[in-house]
Amino acid sequence: MSDRLYIFDTTLRDGEQSPGASMTRDEKIRIAKQLEKLGVDIIEAGFAAASPGDAESIQAIAEVIKDSTVCSLARANERDIRAAGNAIKPATHGRIHTFIATSPIHMEKKLRMQPDQVVEAAVAAVKLAREYTDDVEFSAEDALRSEPEFLCRIFDAVIQAGAKTINVPDTVGYAVPHLTTDFFRKLIEGTPNSDKVIWSAHCHNDLGMAVSNSLAAVLGGARQVECTINGLGERAGNAALEEIVMAVRTRKDIFDLTTRIDTTQIVPASKLVSSITGYPVQPNKAVVGANAFAHESGIHQDGVLKHRETYEIMSAESVGWAQNKLTLGKLSGRNAFRSRLQELGVLPDSEEALNAAFARFKELADKKREIFDEDLYSLIGDESNLYIERYKLISLKVISETGEQPSAHLVLNDSGDEKHVEALGAGPVDATFKAIETLACSETKLLLYSVNAITSGTDSQGEVTVRLAKEDRVVNGQGADTDIIVASAKAYLSALNRLDEGIHRAHPQV
Repeated sequence: MSDRLYIFDTTLRDGEQSPGASMTRDEKIRIAKQLEKLGVDIIEAGFAAASPGDAESIQAIAEVIKDSTVCSLARANERDIRAAGNAIKPATHGRIHTFIATSPIHMEKKLRMQPDQVVEAAVAAVKLAREYTDDVEFSAEDALRSEPEFLCRIFDAVIQAGAKTINVPDTVGYAVPHLTTDFFRKLIEGTPNSDKVIWSAHCHNDLGMAVSNSLAAVLGGARQVECTINGLGERAGNAALEEIVMAVRTRKDIFDLTTRIDTTQIVPASKLVSSITGYPVQPNKAVVGANAFAHESGIHQDGVLKHRETYEIMSAESVGWAQNKLTLGKLSGRNAFRSRLQELGVLPDSEEALNAAFARFKELADKKREIFDEDLYSLIGDESNLYIERYKLISLKVISETGEQPSAHLVLNDSGDEKHVEALGAGPVDATFKAIETLACSETKLLLYSVNAITSGTDSQGEVTVRLAKEDRVVNGQGADTDIIVASAKAYLSALNRLDEGIHRAHPQV
């Protein structure tokens, strides 16, 4: 069995199915480039049949990515396969990932198909995909709740049809680790020609065991793991790439496998995905959380000072954390700014975007004496929102006094026209949002309001995430500023503009 573990990243497809995490084409390209820099083997760039926009994004990614395989998801039908095949045409290395449900409940209740029909559809899909690429992956949706004997039968059939990778997904996060290991072993032993393909695991985190189940699958013979940056994904998310990679690297005594991942690019990838999707990383998140390498206990601090490995099983530097040191200040020039962004791997593609980011940097430097790397990540995150221009904050005045009802007065740019709005609220943020709504009349529901400090100190920028829902659409907006009320207004306007954009994507299982 191979000692190589392939990392299949589905942040741009499954991760995008998180509520409000839809990305534009340019945002997807930025993430894809970082994933390539990270050393990801396969980038699942999207679901081509979901929308023309998704197909265009996959094609654009296929044109610029050279070192990683670019993959499109497709259901086991002709329309999806052809859409995926056309989307990956420009790729140096292209893959079509086709799937069909195999569990009794899915076949009966969702597909309304008999087992023989499911096998026939799977084989036809793989054969059609082979017309576009030799690299075809087949997934048995809801595999961990499927009958092993039926899985062996359908896997045998698709291998004969030309599939090169067999994916065994825990679609609903139902599995437990020791049973997952046994399940993979049984499938590999029971499927003819199982040694001719790479076996893959794709685990969801509904019971908090996605990473554990993925690693259990590896122990059972899987040599590809499907995962996402920060564990992003629908419902409770997917297996986190950073946790999978660092577990395999740290516990060589258990796994004895290698990946081609450059682990120093993990934190930059985490920050980029967080800034673009609006999904903040909780401080206690493994590997990429702000507290992952922090030690509060005196006993721990003493041990680490004497010998790091007493309480740290991996170094912060190995995953891309750097000292939270001063990098730039208000006197720093444009070249220094450009150089630091290049070092961080977040240099914008165009001069226009760089100039806009530099202008925001100068504005921030007037408010905040010390500019840290985290501030720069946030500035570049703002750059990804340059396309949203219907509503823009010009100025904000809030009055909040003990015993008095807070009020907010805002001057907004609405498609080029200056508008003045004001409202009272239960607090300054509530008043600000209500003032914006007097103009927008969006009829949205606020699902989430989250505030995170980007760096330490009372002059830290506050990063606000707002999640809005309207009918069947959910969007995230982000804003950052040293004034938390201003950051809140920016985040709300960002979400409204994303809602106004009208992006609609089909769920691949609909």
